[in-house]
Amino acid sequence: MAALGDQSEAPPPPPDQQAMASQNKPISNIVIIIAMQTEALPIVNRFQLTEEPNSPFPQGVPWVRYRGTYKNLNVSLIWPGKDPVLGVDSVGTISSALVTYAAIQTLQPDLIINAGTAGGFKAKGASIGDVFIVSDCAFHDRRIPIPVFDLYGVGLRKAVEAPNLVRELNLKVAKLSTGDSLDMSQQDESSIIANDATLKDMEGAAIAYVAELLKVPAVFVKAVTDIIDGDKPTAEEFLQNLAAVTAKLDLAVEKVINFINGKCIAEL
Repeated sequence: MAALGDQSEAPPPPPDQQAMASQNKPISNIVIIIAMQTEALPIVNRFQLTEEPNSPFPQGVPWVRYRGTYKNLNVSLIWPGKDPVLGVDSVGTISSALVTYAAIQTLQPDLIINAGTAGGFKAKGASIGDVFIVSDCAFHDRRIPIPVFDLYGVGLRKAVEAPNLVRELNLKVAKLSTGDSLDMSQQDESSIIANDATLKDMEGAAIAYVAELLKVPAVFVKAVTDIIDGDKPTAEEFLQNLAAVTAKLDLAVEKVINFINGKCIAEL
């Protein structure tokens, strides 16, 4: 038994108190998670990040960490890398969930930023090049038509509330729906409409799930590359607009990080 006044065996504060403390602590350690190399490299260059030669991740995984300091922030950008067999970007929910979990466990960030491109619905007000902050994330391709399991499949989760950031940077706010396919089946479309989503991507809700599970706030910055309810094939429009829209994403991420610098979560 510890002597009176000895705090060496004092229990940690309750989770609610820990969460409150983290909300009011200045943000100093940010992890940016980006699915594609084309999306990642402009941000790497803008913040003068360098690739970590000694990966903190398990041997054999293709995940890449870029790191550096910017103003008062330690910044890491995690890219899931290229598929070891096919050599394409490791897009989708599985890679994103894995790298998010590994990054949180290894780097202990104060905040996660998932930056990337997305499809948008013109019927919901999206246009090519628009940049959104995401308010809610859900899945549209996890259909489990059993009571309660259906809600688990949708997996609705809220991003960190950032009203000051949205107002200061004059960004649009939208709901995001996530699935593992670039195209959209009729069933997917029905689920996306049910999710009231303006945006569709292949990572966000998976990152939101892991971030909530491990109690790390997450901000989602999405730029529109293709109009889902437009008249052009999705893959063609996505590739046509990727470079130009990635440049807009890069600028938006810089503005977001400049706003975050010196603030705590509660001030976002």
